[in-house]
Amino acid sequence: MTSDAALALLQNTYGYDSFRGQQSLAIESALNGQDSLVLMPTGGGKSLCYQIPAQLREGTGIVISPLIALMQDQVTALKELGINAAYLNSTLSPDEQRKVTRQFAAGELQMLYIAPERLLKPKTLAYLSSQPISLIAVDEAHCVSQWGHDFRQDYLGLSILKEHFPNTPLMALTATADQRTQHEIEHRLQLQSPVKLNASFDRPNIRYHVSIRQDARKQLIKFLAQHKQEAGIVYCLSRKKVESTAEWLVSRGVNALPYHAGLPAAMRETHQQRFLREDDVVMVATIAFGMGIDKPDVRFVFHMDLPKSLEAYYQETGRAGRDGAASEAHMVYGLQDVVRLNQMLTESQMSEQQKQVERHKLNALLGWCEITHCRRQGLLNYFEEAAPTFCGNCDICLSPPKTVEATIEAQKFLSTVYRTGQRFGTSHIVDVLRGLETEKVQQHGHHTLSTFGIGKELSAAHWQSIARQLLVQGYLSNDFERFGALTLTEHSRALLRSEKTFHYREQLAEPQERKKASIRNGVSEADRALWEALRECRKQLANEHDLAPYMIFHDATLMQMMEERPQDTHALSFIHGVGTSKLEKYGDAFLEVIEQFND
Repeated sequence: MTSDAALALLQNTYGYDSFRGQQSLAIESALNGQDSLVLMPTGGGKSLCYQIPAQLREGTGIVISPLIALMQDQVTALKELGINAAYLNSTLSPDEQRKVTRQFAAGELQMLYIAPERLLKPKTLAYLSSQPISLIAVDEAHCVSQWGHDFRQDYLGLSILKEHFPNTPLMALTATADQRTQHEIEHRLQLQSPVKLNASFDRPNIRYHVSIRQDARKQLIKFLAQHKQEAGIVYCLSRKKVESTAEWLVSRGVNALPYHAGLPAAMRETHQQRFLREDDVVMVATIAFGMGIDKPDVRFVFHMDLPKSLEAYYQETGRAGRDGAASEAHMVYGLQDVVRLNQMLTESQMSEQQKQVERHKLNALLGWCEITHCRRQGLLNYFEEAAPTFCGNCDICLSPPKTVEATIEAQKFLSTVYRTGQRFGTSHIVDVLRGLETEKVQQHGHHTLSTFGIGKELSAAHWQSIARQLLVQGYLSNDFERFGALTLTEHSRALLRSEKTFHYREQLAEPQERKKASIRNGVSEADRALWEALRECRKQLANEHDLAPYMIFHDATLMQMMEERPQDTHALSFIHGVGTSKLEKYGDAFLEVIEQFND
């Protein structure tokens, strides 16, 4: 087996000129029969790492995937490329399942996708063991780690894979895993001296922006006004908020759909298919939506609430811009998000050790939200990757925040926390500082405190910002056993004694208007008609073949067609993403469209 065979398969079947990043190294390790741990960002091309060696080695490649949607999407896309693939999951009837098992037994399948819970059944392991297996790929491998951000109990059972398939190369793949999670993946799956491939976590095409929540719906609709006719995802923490937000967006003329695990399965499937096949659907969802969704042209991800960790944030925002084109990740958040997430942790069934880890992850995310240097650098540093100090594509680099020396204000806040007995949340402390005689202030006699009204010159928003950054810098902590009451830490004493000074970031600004797309990603007026005609051709073909449009060709492929205007199948075959099978199926249709616009 040679790399020449892998490259030939890439070019002829997939229509790509060369491998990206560490794809070739991952493929070579599998071809050589070695185990591997592959960390590659969303959109980095993980699927090729196992799809190509599965076709070149003897036997059937087994792909373990946690989501039905991922299996169906990938199998459909593989069949479009002329690759014989199938999946086994609960959506298949008994007859359909028997058909797949017969195909497997006859050696007709190049790849078989299967969920971990089905794989672990003794009957399944027995018939898989009866035939040659080219490789086993464990996708979303971070699910095996109890310290990862998306632990799944079923994944723990995958430790028996090496017992049943000792001589089969095992490839674990994920887009997000810190060092602790990587070690656990290696241990749980019993990888044997694995080749470790860590691609860069950087997604330079994604612009990161974080705002303090003021009026979340108003902030969202203002953001969406910059993304008309574009597909995107809006994440909310609760199911109720998903439904109310989607309904509100529809009332404002946005093509929005709700998605969460509590909706009927048929509705979830319908909404997911619309998102995949239409160009301008805004999916309002909980994190139940997104993992494994292989839609390349998601142009934005908007978080209405704080995620649970930087790993979760990275994974969720990574669903934007898989095609490499300019995309945006915007988040609005408030301190109440932290209180709510910590309450959820306190009430969960996790061990105390795991709760502590999750709180640490949440604090790291909050600290990232409040940083005053390049946001991309902070994100990459979290994953232990070096990064330049200026990325030029995040809110901080584009509009550097001002920092203010506010030691006296910090001392006022800490003193008020102390004098009120360290029993109240931020809102009450701010009311005392601003001299507001609320019912709660009067009930507890806090209008008689020496700190009552000593901060009336600052707005509530300013005091809230100071509170956040006192938390981030370790001068305050939340007592989650008492509903987020603020308490002083051991560091507070030095600040109260003026042995330290306090600097904080001024309130985060609203996002700047999005710049017009660059020439590379944009379409000139001269090319607009051809661009729309190519998209319409793709849409019609997708409808005819019951496919999502991107399964015909990605936007980047249409863009190159528009720019180069190939006039025959030979020229069209050199367009990025046009492989042999798709050239035969769709080439003539696109050439006819292009011919109409040639002078």
